[in-house]
Amino acid sequence: MADSWQECMELGISIARNAGKVICKALQNEQSVMLKTSPADLVTETDQKVEKMIISAIKEKFPTHSFIGEESVAAGAASILTDNPTWIIDPVDGTTNFVHRFPFVAVSIAFAVNKVTEFGIVYSCKEDKMYTARKGKGAFLNGVKLNVSGQTDITKSLVITEVGPERDPKILKTLFTNLEKLLNIPIHGFRAVGTAATDVCFVAAGEADAYYHIGLHCWDIAAAGIIVTEAGGVLMDTDGGPFDMMCRRIIAASSRAVGEAVAKHIRAFPCARDDEQIGVHANGN
Repeated sequence: MADSWQECMELGISIARNAGKVICKALQNEQSVMLKTSPADLVTETDQKVEKMIISAIKEKFPTHSFIGEESVAAGAASILTDNPTWIIDPVDGTTNFVHRFPFVAVSIAFAVNKVTEFGIVYSCKEDKMYTARKGKGAFLNGVKLNVSGQTDITKSLVITEVGPERDPKILKTLFTNLEKLLNIPIHGFRAVGTAATDVCFVAAGEADAYYHIGLHCWDIAAAGIIVTEAGGVLMDTDGGPFDMMCRRIIAASSRAVGEAVAKHIRAFPCARDDEQIGVHANGN
């Protein structure tokens, strides 16, 4: 089946690039913005249009495949990962950036079989950066091989995280306490660009040493997750345990030492698993 999955990957790259063109064109126009779960949880017609375009193009070639898409789930579809070949899609990762024309917006497409990710594609369309990875074959940016920084010392690390649309005071207190604890280690600093997929790819490219987030969804990190591991990085839960794509918690790091140091200093707030929710609203950026 290896050749079949390569065909899928080539199709995914082509579709991601076409989706990026639609997004870049839409960035030139005023957006019709709708709300999901909070005044900071945004969705646009472009999110919905691009997801439909991606799924339609894949279904035409692979009609028996399954899909988990951010906007489909928000509209009531299930977010269940089965053994069937499954495409996991975030059509516009960084919707708030998109609305404000902040230039970090990505198309994220992952492909899993038997619940194992076979490849990931993250296309940062304003930058024209195509991040790709195939299981066991490395990670690449525009065809150039990627490697994590290899940093093992948390005190010398640049860390990325996002607040997301959460505005509950208790959750915000947890998020800002986590920031304070890491800054007091100390670390070199924090960065946030508003798109989880791109954030993780920065770790894969050695441009940051760790990324963590609580409350995101499988479509935010499915593609970037395999990109960072194929670049030599590690994935884990925010408690330091094994990474589970459906648990909505992630640490991506340049080394296990850095990942475990992050885990030691942060704590998560409760959030239901993706595969336990029907019609979940997306907690994206």
